[in-house]
Amino acid sequence: MKRPEPIERMIAAFRKLPGVGPKMAERLSYHILKAPLQEVRDLVESLVRAKESIQLCNRCYNMSELDPCPICQDTRRDPEVLCVVETPQDLLAFSQVKDYNGYYFVLGGALSPLDGIGPDAIRVRELINRLKNDSIKELIIATDADAKGETTALYLAEQIKPLGIRVTRLGYGLPVGGDLEYADELTLLRALEGRREM
Repeated sequence: MKRPEPIERMIAAFRKLPGVGPKMAERLSYHILKAPLQEVRDLVESLVRAKESIQLCNRCYNMSELDPCPICQDTRRDPEVLCVVETPQDLLAFSQVKDYNGYYFVLGGALSPLDGIGPDAIRVRELINRLKNDSIKELIIATDADAKGETTALYLAEQIKPLGIRVTRLGYGLPVGGDLEYADELTLLRALEGRREM
């Protein structure tokens, strides 16, 4: 027996979401069908409202209801320091660090030549323009510590150093509370390289 067409379409729609496989899509679909109608309407309304009201900030490319976003409007921040992240989710995570008071820039991804993602596919040009137009003295590259993030960091450093701006990279290493015996060699090397004087 086949499922009714509306259920098949709902499952297909959920499958388009990242990280949702066939079984999860099926579970979500049947959960929605069992939920009260008002709960489903609230979900649909929240999705449509978010899609209609959220935009990209024209300065940092973070997602916000305002343009420029509240972070870019905050004049208490240090205008000479800019932190570059890959995604709005990374910006949100980094913004939890209370001691950082500079501004942000969201690249919209990372370089991945094997996947056909070059500098034109992310906001490298926009970043260079901002650096040329603003009084940035330090650029902190906070891309992921994977191959794509490292490639992006090296490329950005190469492009930005000629502008006379100090380029720094986040130190990576051991998590707080982590045991040395479980750390891999690369993590230990990063922790050693990122050490600072006490």
